[in-house]
Amino acid sequence: MNYILLYLSRPQSLLRMTLMHKSLIALMLAMSVNALSTAQLGFSHELGIITGPVAFQSDYGERYDFDTNKGNVGIGVGLIHYINFAYRADCDCYSRDTYWNDHFKIRSEIGYHVTTLNHLGPEAEKPSVGGLQLRSMQGKAKVFEAGAHIEWYPLSIRDFQSGYPKWAPYIGVGAHYVNYRPEATSSLGPLNNPVTTFRTFIDRIDTSQGSAIAIIGDLGVRYKVSPLSDILISSKWHYYVDDNYVDGLSPRNVNNRANDWIWWFNVGYIFYL
Repeated sequence: MNYILLYLSRPQSLLRMTLMHKSLIALMLAMSVNALSTAQLGFSHELGIITGPVAFQSDYGERYDFDTNKGNVGIGVGLIHYINFAYRADCDCYSRDTYWNDHFKIRSEIGYHVTTLNHLGPEAEKPSVGGLQLRSMQGKAKVFEAGAHIEWYPLSIRDFQSGYPKWAPYIGVGAHYVNYRPEATSSLGPLNNPVTTFRTFIDRIDTSQGSAIAIIGDLGVRYKVSPLSDILISSKWHYYVDDNYVDGLSPRNVNNRANDWIWWFNVGYIFYL
């Protein structure tokens, strides 16, 4: 938390915060505060940890190229917390049976992922100066995220919690505040000059610390392993709405105009408090 506060205290960082940033962060905080307040009235909590590979679709390599997609893969880890509306911790009993209580959960999450990035694909493989410049360049995306999701379970949460069925699929959407600190190096020497840097990336490299907002889509399933614990398998998509060099490269050049995004496959363990 001190890391985030120190960053937000920088004047140049505050100037980057758009109205959309502030609105989405306020919405996430409101969801979390409201959910936590409600939970104190008798609902229950769940805690968990997740980890798994992160496929980073960035301005490195050629978009939609198979070698790039399979090569730029990192690892992520996260802590998650749920508000469970179906069960009351104060009386050790089920809550009132409503559609909301039986089919929705509020999830808050903090996560950190790191991906080493390389220029892969046909352009980087060319026996030319440009190909050499691309092959010699390497980056690293180091990203911290924090936010809230709402998850919808088409099957009954009460039935799943009682042990039948054993599987509980869900769909989730949410938003994260993102803090990033990328790196970029070249074996040829310092970047941002015509000798070491591919022409379309000259003056388009920025490894400053920055912030963004990510929109989250999540498709997953839980498996009941005991009355008080589940295994979670999840496939998440994080789209960085205002891509301010999350990977250290600008998306505003002739070859790469799309915002960065990640696909995160993770496995986790959840414990009911």
